[in-house]
Amino acid sequence: MAPEAAVDSREVYSLLDDEYARRILVETYDETRSPSALSEACDASEATVYRRLERLQEQGLVESVQEIDPNQGPRQVYAARLDRVSVDLTATGFEVDVEYVDETAADRLTRLYEELSG
Repeated sequence: MAPEAAVDSREVYSLLDDEYARRILVETYDETRSPSALSEACDASEATVYRRLERLQEQGLVESVQEIDPNQGPRQVYAARLDRVSVDLTATGFEVDVEYVDETAADRLTRLYEELSG
């Protein structure tokens, strides 16, 4: 799902109410993380982490990118795309507005690589 697409308000509410989904968002906000690292950080099984990552990706709140680990080779890592969520009460119900980070996971990896090598 592209960040510009409309989000499913109920699904975003549900994800933000979920302890594991919230923790994944926090853990992937500043740096990319692998599912196994997220599993450790969240004290959850990898299956639980993968289920949450799938739901978060469907709403455009996280993205995946392949990174090359010198010791392990290529691996899939995840980064939060969510920067801010606002919930507004209107006469017709609640409206959810999601603001996304400007920098993609690929951009972050490139920047980090350049910082390390430069």
